[in-house]
Amino acid sequence: MHSSLSSFGYVDGGAEAVCHALTSVCGTLLLPGGTWDLTGVPAPPGLVRPDNAYPMAESWPEFDEKLSKATSFRMDLPVDRWLGRIPDTFRLAHSPLRTSHPLFSYLAAGPDAERLLAAQRLDWPLGPIEALDGDVLLIGVDHTTNTTMHLAEQFLGRSRFYRYAKTAEGVCTELPNIPGDSHRFDAIEPELRSATKEVRIGRARIRRIPKDAVLAVTTRLILDDPAALLCTDDPACRCAAALNQRLRVA
Repeated sequence: MHSSLSSFGYVDGGAEAVCHALTSVCGTLLLPGGTWDLTGVPAPPGLVRPDNAYPMAESWPEFDEKLSKATSFRMDLPVDRWLGRIPDTFRLAHSPLRTSHPLFSYLAAGPDAERLLAAQRLDWPLGPIEALDGDVLLIGVDHTTNTTMHLAEQFLGRSRFYRYAKTAEGVCTELPNIPGDSHRFDAIEPELRSATKEVRIGRARIRRIPKDAVLAVTTRLILDDPAALLCTDDPACRCAAALNQRLRVA
């Protein structure tokens, strides 16, 4: 599930009311729990990965300063604010379970929560989505938040980046297969319309799409065009690097 609390307008009970409603009707619920803003650091100087599209520290003193200012990953860190208020409320009130990925953790509650979270590895952060038998739920957000599309990309060798996180005092860990940009992902919306169930609650547009449909359509579009759902007008964007990755394996 990806969400925006503000998309509803006023909600009596706020994010907690939304979380209670979701856990009451959704069976097992899987949410992003990333901590990138706290734990993320630049690449160490001199560490170059092809088509990685990520800033590298210019010197070791600069890198050491960035590392010292970052927060070591802990299971009780708050969820990044840009993911919305609902995931962190869910973490505090409904989900004692969280993966330990230092950039890209997930939260879950419900009968299948442990199984889904156990599917994540440091080298395969999208494992919980791969293990999911269910639907993508978009609450007041569009497909630019739809991480399932990244899973289809990665199956095809696209958008598989190395990123870096502080995992202990003075320790930086390199993490593979982190997804890239998604700012053109909403172009998939017409292709998924027939598989989408939609309602409105308050001002929020709520969409439910089978995960398998998202994977199938994203895969078809990329096989037809390696640059599908990417921007092609900014060579400095991660989209360009993702396209180059796909072209190497196509």
